[in-house]
Amino acid sequence: MHIKAEPRENYTVLHLRGEFDTFYCPALQAEIESLTTAGVTNIALNLRLVKFINSTAMGAIIKASKSLKADGGQLTISRPSAFCRETLGKVGLERVVPIFDSDEAAGAAMQGQAEPTANSEEDMLREDETVIIFSPVDEERAGHFIEKGEKMTNPIHGHAFGTSWRGIGRMAGLDAEGVRFTWGGGKTNLTSFEMAQLLALGTEIKTKFRVPLLQKGLLEAVLTITAIEERPDGVKIGASFSEIDDDTRSAVQQYAEDLRFLRQELDSATE
Repeated sequence: MHIKAEPRENYTVLHLRGEFDTFYCPALQAEIESLTTAGVTNIALNLRLVKFINSTAMGAIIKASKSLKADGGQLTISRPSAFCRETLGKVGLERVVPIFDSDEAAGAAMQGQAEPTANSEEDMLREDETVIIFSPVDEERAGHFIEKGEKMTNPIHGHAFGTSWRGIGRMAGLDAEGVRFTWGGGKTNLTSFEMAQLLALGTEIKTKFRVPLLQKGLLEAVLTITAIEERPDGVKIGASFSEIDDDTRSAVQQYAEDLRFLRQELDSATE
Protein backbone atom coordinates (compact mmCIF):
# COMPACT_ATOMS: atom_id res chain seq x y z
CA MET A 1 0.00 0.00 0.00
CA HIS A 2 1.21 3.52 -0.80
CA ILE A 3 0.42 6.61 1.30
CA LYS A 4 0.61 10.14 -0.07
CA ALA A 5 -0.02 13.20 2.09
CA GLU A 6 -1.81 16.18 0.55
CA PRO A 7 -1.85 19.27 2.82
CA ARG A 8 -5.05 21.31 2.73
CA GLU A 9 -6.07 24.38 4.67
CA ASN A 10 -6.63 23.30 8.29
CA TYR A 11 -6.41 19.56 7.48
CA THR A 12 -4.43 16.96 5.52
CA VAL A 13 -5.67 14.25 3.17
CA LEU A 14 -3.85 10.93 3.25
CA HIS A 15 -4.36 9.16 -0.09
CA LEU A 16 -4.07 5.41 0.39
CA ARG A 17 -3.60 3.09 -2.60
CA GLY A 18 -3.45 -0.70 -2.80
CA GLU A 19 -4.32 -3.32 -0.18
CA PHE A 20 -4.67 -2.11 3.40
CA ASP A 21 -3.88 -5.12 5.55
CA THR A 22 -2.01 -5.94 8.76
CA PHE A 23 1.42 -5.40 7.20
CA TYR A 24 0.74 -1.72 6.46
CA CYS A 25 -0.82 -0.70 9.78
CA PRO A 26 2.53 0.53 11.20
CA ALA A 27 3.03 2.69 8.09
CA LEU A 28 -0.30 4.45 8.66
CA GLN A 29 0.47 4.90 12.35
CA ALA A 30 3.90 6.37 11.55
CA GLU A 31 2.40 8.77 8.99
CA ILE A 32 -0.22 10.03 11.43
CA GLU A 33 2.31 10.40 14.24
CA SER A 34 4.51 12.43 11.90
CA LEU A 35 1.61 14.74 11.06
CA THR A 36 0.55 15.23 14.69
CA THR A 37 4.15 16.04 15.61
CA ALA A 38 3.99 18.76 12.96
CA GLY A 39 0.77 20.08 14.49
CA VAL A 40 -1.73 18.50 12.08
CA THR A 41 -4.58 16.85 13.99
CA ASN A 42 -7.37 16.88 11.40
CA ILE A 43 -6.81 14.08 8.87
CA ALA A 44 -8.96 12.59 6.11
CA LEU A 45 -8.18 9.09 4.84
CA ASN A 46 -8.98 8.91 1.13
CA LEU A 47 -9.74 5.23 0.38
CA ARG A 48 -10.77 5.60 -3.27
CA LEU A 49 -7.89 3.41 -4.47
CA VAL A 50 -7.92 0.88 -1.65
CA LYS A 51 -8.91 -2.48 -3.13
CA PHE A 52 -8.97 -4.44 0.12
CA ILE A 53 -9.12 -3.73 3.84
CA ASN A 54 -9.07 -6.23 6.70
CA SER A 55 -10.11 -6.16 10.34
CA THR A 56 -6.67 -5.27 11.68
CA ALA A 57 -6.52 -2.27 9.35
CA MET A 58 -9.93 -1.12 10.53
CA GLY A 59 -8.74 -1.55 14.10
CA ALA A 60 -5.77 0.70 13.26
CA ILE A 61 -8.17 3.34 11.89
CA ILE A 62 -10.17 3.25 15.12
CA LYS A 63 -7.02 3.62 17.22
CA ALA A 64 -5.82 6.50 15.03
CA SER A 65 -9.18 8.21 15.49
CA LYS A 66 -8.95 7.89 19.28
CA SER A 67 -5.39 9.25 19.22
CA LEU A 68 -6.33 12.29 17.14
CA LYS A 69 -9.34 13.03 19.34
CA ALA A 70 -7.05 12.97 22.38
CA ASP A 71 -4.99 15.67 20.65
CA GLY A 72 -8.08 17.76 19.94
CA GLY A 73 -8.40 16.70 16.29
CA GLN A 74 -10.45 14.31 14.19
CA LEU A 75 -10.08 11.50 11.68
CA THR A 76 -12.50 11.10 8.77
CA ILE A 77 -12.76 8.83 5.74
CA SER A 78 -13.40 10.15 2.25
CA ARG A 79 -14.31 8.57 -1.09
CA PRO A 80 -14.13 4.92 0.00
CA SER A 81 -14.00 2.34 -2.79
CA ALA A 82 -17.06 0.11 -3.20
CA PHE A 83 -15.31 -2.71 -1.33
CA CYS A 84 -14.27 -0.41 1.52
CA ARG A 85 -17.69 1.24 1.79
CA GLU A 86 -19.42 -2.13 2.03
CA THR A 87 -16.92 -3.57 4.50
CA LEU A 88 -16.81 -0.49 6.73
CA GLY A 89 -20.60 -0.38 6.72
CA LYS A 90 -20.89 -3.98 7.82
CA VAL A 91 -19.02 -3.36 11.05
CA GLY A 92 -20.51 0.08 11.66
CA LEU A 93 -17.18 1.90 11.57
CA GLU A 94 -18.98 5.18 10.86
CA ARG A 95 -20.06 5.17 14.52
CA VAL A 96 -16.49 6.27 15.28
CA VAL A 97 -15.04 7.58 12.01
CA PRO A 98 -17.49 9.52 9.78
CA ILE A 99 -17.47 8.74 6.05
CA PHE A 100 -17.87 11.32 3.27
CA ASP A 101 -18.20 11.29 -0.50
CA SER A 102 -15.43 13.85 -1.07
CA ASP A 103 -12.26 15.20 0.53
CA GLU A 104 -13.85 18.64 0.68
CA ALA A 105 -16.88 17.36 2.60
CA ALA A 106 -14.60 15.52 5.00
CA GLY A 107 -12.56 18.68 5.56
CA ALA A 108 -15.62 20.84 6.05
CA ALA A 109 -17.00 18.40 8.61
CA MET A 110 -13.80 18.59 10.62
CA GLN A 111 -14.39 22.33 10.78
CA GLY A 112 -18.02 21.85 11.80
CA GLN A 113 -19.49 22.83 8.43
CA ALA A 114 -20.93 19.58 7.05
CA GLU A 115 -22.71 16.39 7.98
CA PRO A 116 -21.36 12.95 7.04
CA THR A 117 -22.78 11.04 4.12
CA ALA A 118 -22.49 7.77 5.99
CA ASN A 119 -25.45 5.58 6.80
CA SER A 120 -27.94 6.81 9.36
CA GLU A 121 -28.25 5.12 12.75
CA GLU A 122 -31.32 3.30 11.44
CA ASP A 123 -29.29 1.97 8.51
CA MET A 124 -26.52 0.80 10.82
CA LEU A 125 -29.02 -1.24 12.83
CA ARG A 126 -30.21 -3.13 9.78
CA GLU A 127 -28.95 -6.66 9.19
CA ASP A 128 -25.77 -7.00 7.23
CA GLU A 129 -26.37 -8.15 3.66
CA THR A 130 -24.29 -9.80 0.97
CA VAL A 131 -24.97 -12.12 -1.91
CA ILE A 132 -25.60 -15.84 -1.39
CA ILE A 133 -26.30 -18.19 -4.30
CA PHE A 134 -28.19 -21.36 -3.40
CA SER A 135 -29.94 -24.40 -4.87
CA PRO A 136 -31.44 -27.60 -3.44
CA VAL A 137 -29.06 -30.58 -3.29
CA ASP A 138 -31.97 -32.52 -4.78
CA GLU A 139 -31.81 -30.81 -8.18
CA GLU A 140 -35.33 -31.91 -9.12
CA ARG A 141 -36.86 -30.29 -6.05
CA ALA A 142 -37.08 -26.84 -7.63
CA GLY A 143 -39.09 -28.30 -10.50
CA HIS A 144 -41.81 -29.37 -8.05
CA PHE A 145 -42.43 -25.76 -7.04
CA ILE A 146 -41.32 -23.60 -9.95
CA GLU A 147 -43.38 -23.62 -13.11
CA LYS A 148 -41.22 -24.39 -16.14
CA GLY A 149 -41.77 -22.49 -19.33
CA GLU A 150 -40.25 -20.25 -21.95
CA LYS A 151 -41.18 -17.13 -19.98
CA MET A 152 -39.47 -18.35 -16.82
CA THR A 153 -35.71 -17.82 -16.91
CA ASN A 154 -32.82 -18.51 -14.61
CA PRO A 155 -32.17 -15.34 -12.55
CA ILE A 156 -28.40 -15.68 -13.04
CA HIS A 157 -27.78 -17.08 -16.51
CA GLY A 158 -31.00 -16.16 -18.32
CA HIS A 159 -31.82 -19.64 -19.63
CA ALA A 160 -34.89 -21.77 -18.87
CA PHE A 161 -35.37 -23.21 -15.39
CA GLY A 162 -34.27 -26.78 -14.94
CA THR A 163 -31.86 -28.76 -12.82
CA SER A 164 -29.36 -25.87 -13.06
CA TRP A 165 -31.68 -23.43 -11.27
CA ARG A 166 -30.01 -21.14 -8.71
CA GLY A 167 -31.59 -18.64 -6.34
CA ILE A 168 -29.98 -15.40 -5.21
CA GLY A 169 -30.49 -14.30 -1.61
CA ARG A 170 -29.07 -11.71 0.75
CA MET A 171 -26.97 -12.71 3.74
CA ALA A 172 -28.38 -11.56 7.06
CA GLY A 173 -25.82 -13.29 9.26
CA LEU A 174 -22.81 -15.60 9.13
CA ASP A 175 -21.00 -17.43 11.91
CA ALA A 176 -19.20 -20.70 12.57
CA GLU A 177 -22.51 -22.55 12.94
CA GLY A 178 -24.27 -21.48 9.76
CA VAL A 179 -25.90 -18.79 7.64
CA ARG A 180 -29.00 -16.63 7.81
CA PHE A 181 -30.33 -15.08 4.61
CA THR A 182 -33.39 -13.58 3.00
CA TRP A 183 -34.84 -14.47 -0.38
CA GLY A 184 -37.48 -12.55 -2.34
CA GLY A 185 -38.17 -15.27 -4.91
CA GLY A 186 -36.32 -13.71 -7.84
CA LYS A 187 -38.24 -14.31 -11.06
CA THR A 188 -39.96 -17.48 -9.84
CA ASN A 189 -43.34 -15.81 -9.13
CA LEU A 190 -43.57 -17.93 -5.97
CA THR A 191 -45.57 -16.69 -2.99
CA SER A 192 -43.88 -16.57 0.42
CA PHE A 193 -45.76 -19.75 1.35
CA GLU A 194 -44.46 -21.53 -1.76
CA MET A 195 -40.91 -20.31 -1.09
CA ALA A 196 -41.21 -21.75 2.41
CA GLN A 197 -42.29 -25.07 0.91
CA LEU A 198 -39.35 -25.11 -1.51
CA LEU A 199 -36.93 -24.37 1.35
CA ALA A 200 -38.69 -26.43 4.00
CA LEU A 201 -37.07 -27.47 7.27
CA GLY A 202 -34.51 -30.20 6.72
CA THR A 203 -33.91 -29.31 3.06
CA GLU A 204 -30.25 -29.43 2.08
CA ILE A 205 -28.99 -26.61 -0.12
CA LYS A 206 -25.74 -26.03 -1.96
CA THR A 207 -24.48 -22.49 -1.45
CA LYS A 208 -21.86 -20.06 -2.68
CA PHE A 209 -21.17 -16.94 -0.64
CA ARG A 210 -18.54 -14.34 0.19
CA VAL A 211 -16.77 -13.67 3.47
CA PRO A 212 -16.74 -9.84 3.51
CA LEU A 213 -13.50 -9.20 5.42
CA LEU A 214 -11.39 -11.68 3.47
CA GLN A 215 -9.91 -11.54 -0.02
CA LYS A 216 -11.39 -14.84 -1.06
CA GLY A 217 -13.93 -15.19 -3.83
CA LEU A 218 -17.12 -17.20 -3.47
CA LEU A 219 -16.90 -20.00 -0.92
CA GLU A 220 -18.97 -23.18 -1.15
CA ALA A 221 -20.76 -25.26 1.45
CA VAL A 222 -23.81 -27.48 1.91
CA LEU A 223 -26.30 -26.34 4.54
CA THR A 224 -29.43 -27.79 6.11
CA ILE A 225 -32.45 -25.50 6.58
CA THR A 226 -33.16 -25.19 10.32
CA ALA A 227 -35.52 -22.19 10.44
CA ILE A 228 -37.80 -20.36 8.03
CA GLU A 229 -39.92 -17.27 8.42
CA GLU A 230 -42.46 -16.10 5.86
CA ARG A 231 -42.44 -12.37 5.15
CA PRO A 232 -44.55 -10.14 2.89
CA ASP A 233 -41.60 -9.75 0.53
CA GLY A 234 -40.22 -13.30 0.73
CA VAL A 235 -38.69 -15.54 3.37
CA LYS A 236 -35.92 -15.43 5.94
CA ILE A 237 -33.90 -18.63 6.23
CA GLY A 238 -31.65 -20.05 8.92
CA ALA A 239 -29.35 -22.92 7.90
CA SER A 240 -26.55 -24.84 9.58
CA PHE A 241 -23.43 -26.17 7.89
CA SER A 242 -23.65 -29.86 7.06
CA GLU A 243 -20.78 -30.12 4.56
CA ILE A 244 -17.97 -27.57 4.66
CA ASP A 245 -14.27 -27.95 3.89
CA ASP A 246 -11.58 -26.94 6.35
CA ASP A 247 -10.52 -23.82 4.43
CA THR A 248 -14.07 -22.51 4.24
CA ARG A 249 -14.75 -23.23 7.91
CA SER A 250 -11.52 -21.48 8.84
CA ALA A 251 -12.49 -18.43 6.75
CA VAL A 252 -15.92 -18.27 8.40
CA GLN A 253 -14.45 -18.62 11.89
CA GLN A 254 -11.91 -15.89 11.14
CA TYR A 255 -14.72 -13.63 9.94
CA ALA A 256 -16.64 -14.21 13.18
CA GLU A 257 -13.53 -13.44 15.25
CA ASP A 258 -12.83 -10.31 13.20
CA LEU A 259 -16.34 -9.03 13.82
CA ARG A 260 -16.08 -9.65 17.56
CA PHE A 261 -12.75 -7.81 17.66
CA LEU A 262 -14.05 -4.83 15.69
CA ARG A 263 -17.23 -4.55 17.73
CA GLN A 264 -15.18 -4.56 20.93
CA GLU A 265 -12.99 -1.79 19.49
CA LEU A 266 -16.05 0.20 18.45
CA ASP A 267 -17.71 -0.23 21.82
CA SER A 268 -14.50 0.89 23.53
CA ALA A 269 -14.21 3.92 21.24
CA THR A 270 -17.79 5.04 21.89
CA GLU A 271 -17.79 4.66 25.66
